Amino acid sequence: MKYHTNATKLIAVAALLATVAVSTVAFAQSQKVKGVIISRAGNTMTMKTADGQNQVVVLNDTTDVQQVEGVLKARKKDMSMAALIPGLACEVQGTSNAQNQLVATSVRFTGEDLEQAQSAQAAVHETKVQAAANQAALEQQNAALKEQQAALNKQQQEIAANKAKIAANSARFGQLDDYYILDEVTVLFGNGQTKVDPKYVQPLMALAQKAMTYNGYNIQVKGYASSVGSAALNQELSEERAENVTDILVQQGHVPLTNMLAPGAMGESRQVGNDKTEKGQAENRRVVVRALLNKGIAGTVQGLPTASTK
Repeated sequence: MKYHTNATKLIAVAALLATVAVSTVAFAQSQKVKGVIISRAGNTMTMKTADGQNQVVVLNDTTDVQQVEGVLKARKKDMSMAALIPGLACEVQGTSNAQNQLVATSVRFTGEDLEQAQSAQAAVHETKVQAAANQAALEQQNAALKEQQAALNKQQQEIAANKAKIAANSARFGQLDDYYILDEVTVLFGNGQTKVDPKYVQPLMALAQKAMTYNGYNIQVKGYASSVGSAALNQELSEERAENVTDILVQQGHVPLTNMLAPGAMGESRQVGNDKTEKGQAENRRVVVRALLNKGIAGTVQGLPTASTK
């Protein structure tokens, strides 16, 4: 009877160990998730999957990012993690960690999906710029009407001053709904030039060092050109300028590629100076670099507004 009891216990222990082993293997089993990227923060991104769930994906230095083409998706092209932008439809393969995050071993997407995501971002950006311009024009009209009024009292003047302060704060945070701007550097270029003047290296290093003091930061680089010359050439110049500034941030500033947003080539768009003058043309030949912090993360950082602040 005692022998039978011990044998029963041994069988039960063996069954338990087998269950644990199977669970461990299942936990570490590779998974594939398809969806659309809805946000990026540092080395993590959040995807909206086909079943409507949010999946957090962890990127690392070994994550293989490729663009696939063809009916059988046989042609592949290695891509930077900077291509993983919100709006991109992709397939992620990896394993789940203890936090139920998917640690990505590979990310695959098509060139068409990348182009659509980039176009969508550009369209959103242009819409916000136009909305801001319309709002500015409306405010100017209101100011003109107020100036025509004969009886402006002290209270009205204080209201106008407060509105000016609000407008200044809005300009400081720019047109990015999801991010705060920690720092900004503008790099200017000579006519037809794409090489970065050495005098801008120190300000770029300072921006990178400041950004690195925050967890989950991103750095955005956008290149511009004056409208002098052909649009195609100006588009190419703006792209090369943005790429050269990005190289300095990555190589000399040691900013990880996972924290760099895809460089933007804006061409002749968003002229800040009068292109009919040499001074205005010089102001338009530029690259704007911004250190950004996601508002959702900023809510936990002292000294910054909460994520709900507009």
